[in-house]
Amino acid sequence: MLSINSDYFMGEALRQAQFAFDADEIPVGAVVACNGKIIGKGYNQTQRLNDVTAHAEMIAITSAASFLGSKYLNDCILYVTLEPCIMCAGAIAWAQLGGLVFGADDKKKGFTMLHQAVLHPKTIVSSGVLKDDCEELLKYFFLKLRKK
Repeated sequence: MLSINSDYFMGEALRQAQFAFDADEIPVGAVVACNGKIIGKGYNQTQRLNDVTAHAEMIAITSAASFLGSKYLNDCILYVTLEPCIMCAGAIAWAQLGGLVFGADDKKKGFTMLHQAVLHPKTIVSSGVLKDDCEELLKYFFLKLRKK
């Protein structure tokens, strides 16, 4: 299920994360791929939209579901630069995504800190794709923030 183009799609998610960075948002980006094409994308917009649910994953999932005209994304893979939080993991589960690929781990708020299954049982998970690039953008953002 996981694509041999994982680096390409994660690179596109990083491009989305850069949009967030440029807008002074926490730089997380996401894309949803289906049959080798991007059908949804998003980046964090919680500050801009004044909405705590405006995470990159939520926006990308909504965009993909709209594109397909379906709330279920069984044949799709979500690529996201940072491990999803519990809220986003819940949305991933409800959308029944076929795959989840994330770059950087989130030891503080990531869904894997729970010791129970959160995702749909058929969702295939892979992590560490372009991890260094994903971590570098986040580290630079928070370093810049601390200097302000």
